[in-house]
Amino acid sequence: MSWAVSALSLSNARVVLGLGLKVIEEGQREFDLGGMETTDSSSIAVLLAWQRAARAGGGAVRFLNVPSAVTSFSELYGVSDLLGLSGAP
Repeated sequence: MSWAVSALSLSNARVVLGLGLKVIEEGQREFDLGGMETTDSSSIAVLLAWQRAARAGGGAVRFLNVPSAVTSFSELYGVSDLLGLSGAP
């Protein structure tokens, strides 16, 4: 089962980061970003932090239905591979 994110921008990044870290700690490994209506470049910092937390626990997270804006930001910052977004539509 995936955990859905509807908005991720500077205004709520800290809260969403914390919620995501909590569900990662509980074993969640898939994040559905398809319903994300609001995003900005701060989303990349949050996704990287989630990936880092999962890897520290011996796993990795998978991002589903990634919006083109998030993919573009990840390519711009050169972190697509770290986030597992290389070749994402």
